[in-house]
Amino acid sequence: MRAVLQRVSSASVTVNGRTIGQINQGFVILLGVTHSDTTTEADWLANKIAGLRLFEDDADKMNLELADVGGSVLVVSQFTLYGDARKGKRPSFTAAARPEHAEPLVDYFCDQLRQAGLTVATGQFGTMMQVTIHNDGPVTLMLEKEANHD
Repeated sequence: MRAVLQRVSSASVTVNGRTIGQINQGFVILLGVTHSDTTTEADWLANKIAGLRLFEDDADKMNLELADVGGSVLVVSQFTLYGDARKGKRPSFTAAARPEHAEPLVDYFCDQLRQAGLTVATGQFGTMMQVTIHNDGPVTLMLEKEANHD
């Protein structure tokens, strides 16, 4: 499971000209799922994100979590995070999970963030979305939890 996380001052997602998700201060999480991902990877990633200290304290140090600043999360599913452009000019997306596997995991991931006490807005799975991101900093992280194959 892969996530590109951006700290934002505000963000929104629009489908067919209608805003379906919107936050002020917080994180936008572009989330990709691969075939081997399970709830184990989703749990790890949600826990990691809920505890990340990416907001400045009074000493301008990144010591505060989302909950400390009253921040929210906007989660947007994005299969293109598993695009492979090493060969040719057109990326291959074969590493991205099929919708019937990915969508329940994206929903589960969002539920785990909510259970951690966070306010979560979402995009709409499987649709063309316009995402407006006002990156704050800018602060952007790539997070990944690969499935254990033990």
